[in-house]
Amino acid sequence: MTKAPATRSAPSRPVKAGTDLLALRAQLARAEKEARRAPTPPPARPEHLRAKPVKPQREADLAGVDTTDHTLTRAHARLRDAVYDGRYHLCPHAIGHARAEGFLEHDIIQVLVAGRVRAVYPEDRRWLVCGFFESCGVALPLHVVVEHAPDGHLDVVTAFVPRHPHHIISRARLAVMLRYDDEKIRMRTAPVGNKPGNRSKGKWKKSG
Repeated sequence: MTKAPATRSAPSRPVKAGTDLLALRAQLARAEKEARRAPTPPPARPEHLRAKPVKPQREADLAGVDTTDHTLTRAHARLRDAVYDGRYHLCPHAIGHARAEGFLEHDIIQVLVAGRVRAVYPEDRRWLVCGFFESCGVALPLHVVVEHAPDGHLDVVTAFVPRHPHHIISRARLAVMLRYDDEKIRMRTAPVGNKPGNRSKGKWKKSG
């Protein structure tokens, strides 16, 4: 009587290894999905572009001045509409500054059309418009202050070449500038020779 050959049982290790591999792949797939769903963090701002703290004196100067983007956008839209409709008037103060500082009246209108509203003075109903004008092929900064009426009419109060083009004027500085100018802009002409009483060095010589 012959004995039946003994059947060998299949090894269990390969099945377990295959199960572990499938579980690991499923875990990696879930991790990739979660990573794609997570929002991308914003890039870190460089040190030289971070907002610097405002000095207390500057905060006091900007009291009563609105520089929010929403307010500036609305003011700019109203400004464009008034200029295109011809609802504006150049005050003598602006014309005097134009003649004294070397820019023309159409330069003021160009700033109103192509410039940007940088500050709104709600209590004074005024806007500060910043732009440029060209003189002898050089672009120079020009600031224009306009006062808007409830009916949409604009009065160009003043225009001037600023010493600091990116500096927003405070309400106090603007009031002093309009009060003490008294609409009388003085112009000075340099004499050809030396001043009387000083040792003369002769007249100006033309360069060869």
